Amino acid sequence: MNSTDHLVSRLRKAERKGHLRAYALIAPLFIFVALSFLLPLGSVLLNSFYDPVIPEGLPRTVAALEQWNGSRILVPPEPVFEALAQDLKLAMDNEKASPMATRLNFEETGSRTIFMRAARKVGAQESGPWKPFFEQVDPAWAQPAIWGTIRNLHSSTHTLFFLQALDLRRQSNGEVAQQPEDQRIYVDIFLRTVGVALTVTLACLCLGFPIAYLLAHLKDKTANMLLILVLLPFWTSLLVRTTAWVVVLQKEGVVNSLLTALGLISEPLPLIFNRFGVVVAMTHILLPFTILPLYSVMRSIPPSFVRAARSLGADPFTAFVRVYLPQCLPGISAGALLVFILSLGYYITPALVGGATDQMISYFIADNLGRSLNWGLASALAAILLTAVLALYAAYDRVVGVTNVRFG
Repeated sequence: MNSTDHLVSRLRKAERKGHLRAYALIAPLFIFVALSFLLPLGSVLLNSFYDPVIPEGLPRTVAALEQWNGSRILVPPEPVFEALAQDLKLAMDNEKASPMATRLNFEETGSRTIFMRAARKVGAQESGPWKPFFEQVDPAWAQPAIWGTIRNLHSSTHTLFFLQALDLRRQSNGEVAQQPEDQRIYVDIFLRTVGVALTVTLACLCLGFPIAYLLAHLKDKTANMLLILVLLPFWTSLLVRTTAWVVVLQKEGVVNSLLTALGLISEPLPLIFNRFGVVVAMTHILLPFTILPLYSVMRSIPPSFVRAARSLGADPFTAFVRVYLPQCLPGISAGALLVFILSLGYYITPALVGGATDQMISYFIADNLGRSLNWGLASALAAILLTAVLALYAAYDRVVGVTNVRFG
């Protein structure tokens, strides 16, 4: 091996060592991201369509229904009832009857009572015939509805949660139909969430642009001092900032007290527990995410561009619109993207300062996780929200280009 080949070999070995050191440095970060983000996200997506409660709890019943394969408008024959009795006895011994009853009740209200009543009494019956026994326990077993619900859940994977998240349902006859009118809530909530996010984004842009413009055209020392005021909200808790708006906007709060003292109003204005309060509080909290990208972009725009436009005969408005504003688009895009995506997932602020008709989709995701314990529906709602955000990001990348976005 000559000296050149030896040098090349040593360089390659050094390069490999450098790569290994780099991988070793980022390995802890990758592991942390995988454990704290990717695994929970994967679990959420899995729960949105993977639902083994009924197939694992009623294996004989599911198999008997598939073997019978009769019409959904008919009540199954005796072998299916016998299989159900065996499954219920085993479920009561293994304490699995209650989760199955809850799962059925998510699909058909009242199914839990029917299921648990049969599960409690089936142990006292040693042998059949089982069909008359179940019909005597509850006449609902003589109707095809409860059996249609079980058949809808016969597979461990299904789209029932997504249907429910879109205000649809699979009926006992297998057809997909809209939810009853008084149960159609989620589509309106998604639209409300998008509407609030758009309103907050526009408000942040309208307020943030002149502030960023002012900061960008001040002396460095003054701009840095004022920039601290922009960053100051990040030093306090989100909960504290939201609670402060409750104090400011309530009936006896600062705003209403001041307006009353000035004689501008005779009765307190409804400024909180409504859409106005939600938009005001969210705009205040998210405003720095608009100002910072705009400020970064504006600081990089040479003032000579506008002066050149003015020297060529453009009036101030034309110079601003046709020369200065187009160069601000990367900052505008970055700020709008940040604020809109963050607004879509807001939970604490609407929950504290909003009314019953102002809650966003994150509130209902938390409600299904914590109170209703319907994790599948919560996962489906979260998956739809995530899909919408990714679709928005893809469309944004196609129209604007992510490489043209500057976050500061």
